[in-house]
Amino acid sequence: MTALTELSLSAALDAMRRKDMSAVELTRAYLERIDALEPSLRAYITMTPERALADAARADEARAAGDDRPLLGIPLAIKDVLSTRDIQTTCASQILKGYVPVYDATVVKRLTDAGMVMLGKANMDEFAMGSSTENSSYQITRNPWDTSRVPGGSSGGSAAAVAGQLALGAVGTDTGGSIRTPAAFCGIVGLKPSYGRVSRYGLIAFGSSLDQAGPITRTVEDAARMFTVMAGHDPLDSTSMDTPVNDVMATMRDGVKGLRVGVPKEYFIDGMSPESEARVREAIAQLEALGAKVVEISLPHTRYSLPVYYIIAPAEASANLARFDGIRFGPRLEKGEMWHTYKATRGQFGPEVKRRIMLGTYALSAGYYDAFYGKAQQVRTLIKRDFERAFETVDVIAAPVTPKGAFPIGSKTSDPLEMYLEDVFTLPASLAGVPGISVPCGFDDNHMPIGLQLIAPAFREDVLIRAAYAYEQATTWHTLLPRVTTA
Repeated sequence: MTALTELSLSAALDAMRRKDMSAVELTRAYLERIDALEPSLRAYITMTPERALADAARADEARAAGDDRPLLGIPLAIKDVLSTRDIQTTCASQILKGYVPVYDATVVKRLTDAGMVMLGKANMDEFAMGSSTENSSYQITRNPWDTSRVPGGSSGGSAAAVAGQLALGAVGTDTGGSIRTPAAFCGIVGLKPSYGRVSRYGLIAFGSSLDQAGPITRTVEDAARMFTVMAGHDPLDSTSMDTPVNDVMATMRDGVKGLRVGVPKEYFIDGMSPESEARVREAIAQLEALGAKVVEISLPHTRYSLPVYYIIAPAEASANLARFDGIRFGPRLEKGEMWHTYKATRGQFGPEVKRRIMLGTYALSAGYYDAFYGKAQQVRTLIKRDFERAFETVDVIAAPVTPKGAFPIGSKTSDPLEMYLEDVFTLPASLAGVPGISVPCGFDDNHMPIGLQLIAPAFREDVLIRAAYAYEQATTWHTLLPRVTTA
């Protein structure tokens, strides 16, 4: 008999509708597994078991009364960068330890209204700055496939919770790849929506022109269900687009016959592991076998994505994090003189956050703004135009998510540039504001998961999910689960 925690989100909904199980039974199964495995994985910063059981009991009562909301009784984890009313929200930083918001982020409210059961707040890189979840000021999350390796970042806690069956689904955020990379490293599905498709209200900002919340799940269908709830215009967010959301569930099963799939030559580079390239090319061949037309394309400004991102994102972080000074936000460490107090208070930031604040402040400083930030914005426009031209001839783009599989914990912490290179394939879509998804497509020589990245035109998540679902259903990678051992 399949364990309750092995069910997909969609299968769990069907089981509750048939009255084969209750939301309370499902939630208890997850809480028991968390008790057993959380010491090994360290996926959560804050657990909310009492709220979870109360949410589940209300869900069962509502279903008995005829309620059938889209996520009724589904246990989810929320990345600790999203504000949750009456629940601590830390961004994995000491500077926000003990902060309890008085409101829910719009994403959290929409999921709550749809009937979710909140299990807790997932660990992450501090203020979403990192690719490995080693930058959390509380703990290092571990990959369920091999607990000596990273789960990716910054949404590593969310991905580890889903892959390790400590949550049925999770919310992550993606600034430069922080949903897609951990999904790829953990062998699950991660969807980064188009910029402006999902509200940023209540999402504590890292890079305001880049941040997007999205679902992390075990299957493409599960991601589509969560996306349908999360997406849509929000008048509380000035960057939220007031355009209709395509019905991704209606077209999900339409297949890829006749779909034009572009393969950018710039995404297969020196330094990429042979097995990663082989798995991705095999996945592209599978799409072709399903009836898609595969053509080589060029995204010529891809090579500038890394330097452009690491000018724009730190510059925005420098501005966004200026508010945490012990006067407006953050705990005040009184040291007598104002500047000493200010320095001590902001000294609570971790080393990666300090590094990016300094990079961003330098890029925005007088005499350097035009040379760095202004030029980076111009090149960002060229990257966006590359995608626009490509989508004149293809419907979707297929590429790797990362150059290699998950790496050992501690192996890259002494070399920030090498760590930054982990995002080289995910940054272009973030800079262009287009949607991307990671779908498992095999394993490397260390038996660590490899992800296939699909990218679609802005606000065409329907095409993206249609292609991802067709590939997923033709393979079995999404059915494989890691066997996590206890600490």
